[in-house]
Amino acid sequence: MNAQQSAQNLLNFIDASPSPWHVVKTLETQLALFQFERLYETEIWTLKTGGRYYVVRGDSSIIVFVHGEKTVAETGFKIIGAHTDSPSLRIKPNPTNTAAGLERLNVEIYGGAIIATFADRELSLAGRVSYQTEEGELAQSLVHFAQPLLRLPNLAIHLNRNVNEDGLKFQKQNELALILANVTEQLPISQFSTLLKSQLPNDTTQILAWDLNVFDTQKGSLWGANNEFFADSQIDNLASCHAAIHALLDESVLKNDSTLVCAFFDHEEVGSESHCGASGSFLTDTLQRISDATSQNSQDFARALARSFIISADMAHAYHPNFPNAYDAQHTVHVNQGVVIKVNVNQRYTSDGVSEAMFMRWCEQANVKYQMYSHRNDLPCGSTIGATVSTKLGVRSVDVGNPMWAMHSCRESAGVFDHSAMIEVMKRFLTD
Repeated sequence: MNAQQSAQNLLNFIDASPSPWHVVKTLETQLALFQFERLYETEIWTLKTGGRYYVVRGDSSIIVFVHGEKTVAETGFKIIGAHTDSPSLRIKPNPTNTAAGLERLNVEIYGGAIIATFADRELSLAGRVSYQTEEGELAQSLVHFAQPLLRLPNLAIHLNRNVNEDGLKFQKQNELALILANVTEQLPISQFSTLLKSQLPNDTTQILAWDLNVFDTQKGSLWGANNEFFADSQIDNLASCHAAIHALLDESVLKNDSTLVCAFFDHEEVGSESHCGASGSFLTDTLQRISDATSQNSQDFARALARSFIISADMAHAYHPNFPNAYDAQHTVHVNQGVVIKVNVNQRYTSDGVSEAMFMRWCEQANVKYQMYSHRNDLPCGSTIGATVSTKLGVRSVDVGNPMWAMHSCRESAGVFDHSAMIEVMKRFLTD
């Protein structure tokens, strides 16, 4: 698969995954093609050498692993971590309000979204709905409306004369309601409820709650004079999830002495503090159970962690020549010029001199170029799951990613050649 095919494969993955719950569903579909077995946390695990497994928590976080030919006490775990969520708008519990003959949806801001980028776009809904069945049981179902349902119209420049000088801003409480439908005598019932029911099973008697994500219905695309760039929503951080899973599923990687792990968590964009986030026990519990399956004594899990390594994969800020003052001029990274090692001495990123050197070596062995990123001293630095997971496990980690533009926009951009490069270096790490 060449670089453009790999990038198009990524875009297909993103477009099939408009919410964290759909990310997990899409991954499950891919894993089934490679004979991965789903494990359940409520059951006893019996693991086979060379076995392929995955476990899901909260429907939106997933850990995939290949049980190594040797015990984890001998080899440790090779872990790639990323996250399934992206900044967005979410539907509030009391969803609708009516004004000027329009049914509008009330939203809450999830994470650090660039809100103005959601304006004047064809938006829709996807996520998870909880409902009651005819038998009185509680159940959940995924919903995904492919057609445009919603819009956040901008205010005309004639009514906002300074928009080009002051920037496009929305008052977060009062100006973000999304238009869904006209309210008429023929359609007096909430169209929101009608739409949800249309995607639920026939035995639904009552909709109880939901986790609904607002997403952009425009498909991802390659762009540029030579199709060297790509654009889509959720590149941060589904590009890292995609690279990791495709590295793991390469036939040259799957048969391995070491136990290989891809851990993809929800809620990174809001701090990771949830039962299925990176700050929870999900990864620790899973690794402990893998170790227990082959352990000889109580020290084997600690021995395994001491031999382990984590690649924390999240996207990086590409240099934008229109805004040179946003960057440290000595540490700019550029689209299609190599994967990025991210460094922050205050431990917002986990890279240190040793883990950086190890990743550099894997890049060189994979014939992949790398770049070094450090944030401006006078701007607050973002963080990733790396620091959380590395701290909880006591495992050395490096923070890496690919350069991209417009991070947290409704429509982000990155480089075709960087994505295939990240897959190659991840494959090298997993087979080292």
